[in-house]
Amino acid sequence: MSGRFKYSIALFFIVASLRAMPQDHVYSQFFNAPVYLNPSLTGQFEGDIRMNLIYRNQWSGLSGDLSYITASADLNISKFAGGVGLMFTRSSEGTAYLVKNNAAATYSYSVGGDNFVASFGIQAGFTNRQIDWSKLVFGDQIDMRLGYIPGSVSAAQPPDIDNKIFFDAAAGTNIIFHDFMAGVAVHHLNQPDESFSGTEAILPMRITANASYRIPLSAYADYNQDDGTYLIPSVVYYKQASSSSLSAGAQFKHRGLNTGIWYRSSSQGGPDAIVVSLIFDLFKGSRNGEKLRLGLSHDATTSKINYTNTSGTTEGSIGYEKYFPNSSGYNKFNGLRCYDFY
Repeated sequence: MSGRFKYSIALFFIVASLRAMPQDHVYSQFFNAPVYLNPSLTGQFEGDIRMNLIYRNQWSGLSGDLSYITASADLNISKFAGGVGLMFTRSSEGTAYLVKNNAAATYSYSVGGDNFVASFGIQAGFTNRQIDWSKLVFGDQIDMRLGYIPGSVSAAQPPDIDNKIFFDAAAGTNIIFHDFMAGVAVHHLNQPDESFSGTEAILPMRITANASYRIPLSAYADYNQDDGTYLIPSVVYYKQASSSSLSAGAQFKHRGLNTGIWYRSSSQGGPDAIVVSLIFDLFKGSRNGEKLRLGLSHDATTSKINYTNTSGTTEGSIGYEKYFPNSSGYNKFNGLRCYDFY
């Protein structure tokens, strides 16, 4: 693909991000960003403390930057039947570096027993949105035959505002019954205005629904055991304004090894990507419940812009969880946690 064509695609995406209805990014390794997926998954793990970090480099073959990172830390507080957490998310999009930083606190409360758990969660935080207007390219800087004219200055006057801060809220619920898990979350409940120019640019609510079913492949495995062999089909559906996406696939999980393959549709209903993932859980079975999770996935673009033009998308993740010394929750895990399904 020619450099001019790559530049044209990159320019299209930055202009679209400024003019169209804002959309959130989604992670292919949604299971390694549980608090980002649904605030009700706060504290839903085997241990007292969990930390997660995930990075997404989207369409690395294009000019400009399309990168996303989320870091979270949450506590499982069994005394209060719930969890609390903190999450930071940063996105950088396009040659004008349209950047969003969000810092949020999460809380969840769970009810149930050995066979059923229902969790309810809320999230509240602030987002800062900023842009570098000097890096934007306008129509009077483009020649119809030659493309962008280096060193040219546009007569367009950008708005005086280049950053904005607004409140953002979310809520969700999740249920686990034996080998079945399902959840739904709604982000941007207050539908904040992201506009730099004064013309209203509402960030629409993002609705996420997920479901997973764990199929034991070991002869004596059941939902209270985490060391068996399982096949775990899952589906995740996203909808934000007129845009929607569906990810469907399955993971094969054997002790500390987890590999999966997924199909994701685009907002127009056609194919978007085939995703492969590989995850390793290290230190499982240690006396303090310590576990280190390393994850890697790659999206092979199947939409019209295709893999040759984009070079696909790569994600890397790391997670860590453990019990505190002399924890009252140690060995009380009943197998009904979100990580038991991934």
